[in-house]
Amino acid sequence: MTSTDPFQFQEFEEDSLLATNRDVTISIEDNVKAGKQKSADDFTAADEGDNPLSSDDKTELLSGQKKSTPFWTFEYYQNFFDIETHHVKERIIGSMTPWPGKNFIRVYLRRNPDLYGPFWICTTLVFAIAISGNISNFLTNLGKPNYRYTPEFRKVTIAATAIFTYAWLVPLALWGFLFWRNNKVMSLVTYSFMETVCTYGYSLAIYIPAVVLWIFPYEWLKWCSIVVALCLSGSVLVMTFWPAVRDDHPKIIVAVLSAIVVLNILLAVGCKIYFFSKPEPAVFVKSPAVTTLARALTTS
Repeated sequence: MTSTDPFQFQEFEEDSLLATNRDVTISIEDNVKAGKQKSADDFTAADEGDNPLSSDDKTELLSGQKKSTPFWTFEYYQNFFDIETHHVKERIIGSMTPWPGKNFIRVYLRRNPDLYGPFWICTTLVFAIAISGNISNFLTNLGKPNYRYTPEFRKVTIAATAIFTYAWLVPLALWGFLFWRNNKVMSLVTYSFMETVCTYGYSLAIYIPAVVLWIFPYEWLKWCSIVVALCLSGSVLVMTFWPAVRDDHPKIIVAVLSAIVVLNILLAVGCKIYFFSKPEPAVFVKSPAVTTLARALTTS
């Protein structure tokens, strides 16, 4: 009869022990991995369920599209000031170098208009006109007796009104007219309002160096700079908006392009005449009473 003592030493085979431990280890690791995988899947599913916009965000990131914001919000206009410096430089150079067949909107804007460049171009042009006008007036009257220089700060207000009115109201009217014609003639090329404003703003860049030349008291230099600036600026505008009207009625084409050129000429010539014209000499008209009094004093 064999004794079954629980405290009696028993020998175990090494192979069987390792096999048993290996099975236990593998089963534990499998359970842990399965548990982690399950928890990660549950966590991802829970996140997607809690955040319904996650799939929309991924779709927008993959497609490269952004959600449109209302035009009355600050974020809507903030996008038009988010531009690199080298892009502004390229657009300024492009507005001064017209080339046949080159469309400023297609080549430089690429459906990404900005307001940063047009705003600072208009602001710089306003102060350039006001400062150059004061300096030109000073140089013209320098050396004349009884002349006292007084800075005319009202020129800043007048120049700002003229420049910003041209840079905003004219593009607004042009865009509205082209939008109305596009509803009638479906084959016309359409531009957005911001693209139109951006084109007009950059087209004024050529007038900044021209206005600086108006300081010198030489009429031939002033008119030559006006003609050059008008040709460059007007060419950019005409070549840019030509595709938007070329399929329209011939009378409409002539009217639109003529209005673009004429308004550009009126702005340049008006600024030259108002801010840089020579002051007319004062003419004193003697009244009969003053003449009689002067004769009485001289005879007495």
